[in-house]
Amino acid sequence: MDGGTLYSIGELARRTGLTVKTIRFYSDRGIVAPADRTPAGYRRYAPDAVARLALVRTLRELGLGLDTIRRVVHQELALRDVAAEHAAALDVQISVLRLRRAVLTAAATRGPTPKEMELMHQLATLSAAERRRLIDDFLDAVFAGLPHGDRHAGARCSMTPELPANPTDEQVRAWIELAELSLDPDFRAGVRRLIADHAAGLPEGAPTRPRPDLVAAARDLVGPAVACGIAPDSPQADPVVAALAARCALLPDRPDDAELLRWMLHRLEAASDPRRDQYFQLLALINDWPAPERLAPVLDWSVTALRLRAAA
Repeated sequence: MDGGTLYSIGELARRTGLTVKTIRFYSDRGIVAPADRTPAGYRRYAPDAVARLALVRTLRELGLGLDTIRRVVHQELALRDVAAEHAAALDVQISVLRLRRAVLTAAATRGPTPKEMELMHQLATLSAAERRRLIDDFLDAVFAGLPHGDRHAGARCSMTPELPANPTDEQVRAWIELAELSLDPDFRAGVRRLIADHAAGLPEGAPTRPRPDLVAAARDLVGPAVACGIAPDSPQADPVVAALAARCALLPDRPDDAELLRWMLHRLEAASDPRRDQYFQLLALINDWPAPERLAPVLDWSVTALRLRAAA
C-alpha cells in the first residue's frame, strides 16, 4: 500500500499488533479517528494511524489515562509537559511503595505484633517535620536542664538523624528502628544519665566533647588489649587498667585510688548499654556516614576488668 491508501481496521490491527476490538474502542473514544468510511459503513484509516496507535500503546503502558492520551494525540497537550507531570506523579508513587516495602521487609524479619506493626508503619510514613519533632523530643529528654547546656550543641547535632528525600530501603528500616529506640523511656533515661554524668564533671569554662572522656580513653587504651586477646581477668590486663585509671586521674577531683575505680566502673556501666552502639550504627546508616566503631567489646572488657579490681 502506498501513502494514499486507507487501511481497513483489520489491516491496521495487523500492522500495529493491536486487536480489532481495541482499535475500535480507541476510535470510538476519538483517540484515533477514521479518515473515511466505505459505503457500507466500514472504517478506513490513514497511514499515520499506525504511528498514532503506537504512541497510544506506549502511553497506556506508561500509565496515562485515555483522556490525556487523546489530548496528546490531537496536540492539545505537549507530550513533553505530560511526560514531566506523569514522571513526577510516579516519583510520589515510587516513594510510597518504597516505604511500604521497607516496612513489610522489616516486619518479615522481626515478626512484630499487630501493635508494633502499626507503629512501624506510622514511623515510616512521618513527614520530615514530624520526624524532626520526634527526634527533638528525644534529644530534649536527653539534654534539657543539664549543666553547661549551651555546650551540648555539638553532641546534640551528632545524634540527629536526617533521612534523605529519597532514602534507600535500608535507610528507611534503620529510621524505623532508630525512631523506636528513641521512643523507649528506658533508653532515653540511660542516655540522659550518661550525658548528665559527663556534664557534672565538666569544670567551668571547659569545652564539652561529643562523647564522654572515659569512653574515649577506654576506646584508645583498652581497644588494643581486646584486639590482642588479653583477658580482662589476666595479669596482662593490669597495666591496661592502670593506664586507664591514670588517664582519668588527670581529671579534676579524680584521685588514683579505689574510689576512682568505682567511679570509672559506674561511668562505663552506664555507657555499656548495647543500645548505644545500636543507635549510632543506625544513625550512621541513615545519615550516610562511615560506620562507627563498635564500642561494646571494649566497654564490656573494661567493666569486667574494673569489677574484678574494685572488689579486690
